[in-house]
Amino acid sequence: MPWKGENDPYLVWLSEIILQQTRVEQGLPYFLRFKMAYPTVNQLAQAPEDEVMKMWQGLGYYSRARNLHGTAKHIAGELKGKFPSTFGEIKKLKGVGDYTAAAISSFVFGERQAVVDGNVIRVLARVFGIDTPYDTTAGKKQITALAQELIDENQPGAYNQAIMDFGATVCTPQAPKCPSCPLQQICVAYKDGRIAELPVKSKKLTIKDRHFNYLLIKNEKEILISKRTSKDIWKDLYELPLIETSTPLKRNISATVADYLVTGEFTIHSYSKPISQMLTHRKIHFRFIEVELADFKSFKMEGILKVKVQDLHKFAFPKTIHLFLGQNNLL
Repeated sequence: MPWKGENDPYLVWLSEIILQQTRVEQGLPYFLRFKMAYPTVNQLAQAPEDEVMKMWQGLGYYSRARNLHGTAKHIAGELKGKFPSTFGEIKKLKGVGDYTAAAISSFVFGERQAVVDGNVIRVLARVFGIDTPYDTTAGKKQITALAQELIDENQPGAYNQAIMDFGATVCTPQAPKCPSCPLQQICVAYKDGRIAELPVKSKKLTIKDRHFNYLLIKNEKEILISKRTSKDIWKDLYELPLIETSTPLKRNISATVADYLVTGEFTIHSYSKPISQMLTHRKIHFRFIEVELADFKSFKMEGILKVKVQDLHKFAFPKTIHLFLGQNNLL
């Protein structure tokens, strides 16, 4: 991993933000891309927001990109380009929690702060037989206190990296390598036959269904898009004109489109098959509807932009919309 052993706090911070909610193999090319485009925090701060969002496209959890850019501006401006060096100061940065602050402060500045991620939680819960649910206040306090007690005083960064790597490669969620595990003799979960039970999670994720009906409206040279600006998923990304419905749009599609467009004659040419995408707390059901306006040239609607089809590649879209545009030879 190119960020291992890195002593530039900016690059460690960049890698940690990218790896939040992201697998290493997925995040690696994004890290290399950002590092090449913005080798310093000042260069990231100076980049246009749309450019940063486009660079992030496909990684998901786009609030990370907004916080990354906003924090870079804060460091470059208010902090005069100097990255904070202590756990407490690093944690004040937007988008940075205990885990990321501990990682940066221990890896780069040698501060004795324990990193607690999913791998560390799993290792400690199994080795010490902790059955307090880790997603409760009591569980978080218990695991964090234990992790802090155990961290090596002289090499906190190396210890943090080692226990995370151990969880990722030996004490894995499924099929852990217990027969060859060096901690086997002291592992409570192994001794009691509770490997599969630990760690314990209490909360059950509630999934909400949302139905997004997108209108593909274009002529030979231009297409209609809009920017998501509300506090919702995909904020600051672009999309096609959207009609969100509480249930799947199967009947009265023409009337629904007419209500949305308000004015102007149109023809519906086609509907895509329903497409679904899982997010953390939501399942998005997509439907793409190809609409031809009788008078595209004079059509106007608040929040709707007319852009050249040849410029679509400059805009960052959510994954499913990006794929749809590509499949229709628009990207």
